[in-house]
Amino acid sequence: MPGTRAPEDAYTAEPFVPRRGGLPALRAAAAGCRGCPLHRDATQTVFGAGKATARVMLVGEQPGDQEDRQGEPFVGPAGRLLDRALAEAGIDPAEAYVTNAVKHFKFTRAEPRKRRIHKAPTLRETTACGPWLAAELALVEPELIVVLGATAGKALLGSSFRVTQVRGTVLEAEIHGRPERLVPTVHPSAVLRAEDRDAAYQGLLSDLRVAARALA
Repeated sequence: MPGTRAPEDAYTAEPFVPRRGGLPALRAAAAGCRGCPLHRDATQTVFGAGKATARVMLVGEQPGDQEDRQGEPFVGPAGRLLDRALAEAGIDPAEAYVTNAVKHFKFTRAEPRKRRIHKAPTLRETTACGPWLAAELALVEPELIVVLGATAGKALLGSSFRVTQVRGTVLEAEIHGRPERLVPTVHPSAVLRAEDRDAAYQGLLSDLRVAARALA
């Protein structure tokens, strides 16, 4: 019908989020989300993973290439580095809930068949995906949120968030109507891109140790 708007034109996932059910119901519903245009090019929705009883929730930016192909968060190189750092900091990766502020992979290609290159989601796209993150927080009710990078921080704490200013500190804020404690740090992919990777890794590890102490 002429003039009919597609669901993604509204830029909100709200109509797709189920009102009842646990994490399996959320994950199943998210697979059909068309709350923004990112679903068109992505292979699939990459929802959060972990137990509903997890004490800590780690929130990243968006899935990467490997996550998009496999349908699970943090299974690529950045995820493996994060698991290593968590274990070294004293947080069992298997006991954490991991997710992203945006559930679809946004990418660009210089030429057809070329490697897909990560492209940062816009504030509008991040906001559109917010209802999924709110639903995950409501079900998991974590004792602590580890914020991985600037995009996740802005999704949770607003556009003025600067990871360099608050990383490695314990923050308290109301997030989606719930009082939360948060420890911001860099995204593990930033460690992989750093010129001095060892120093960047030690910085991430130091921040995660703050999170481990906050959970003690």
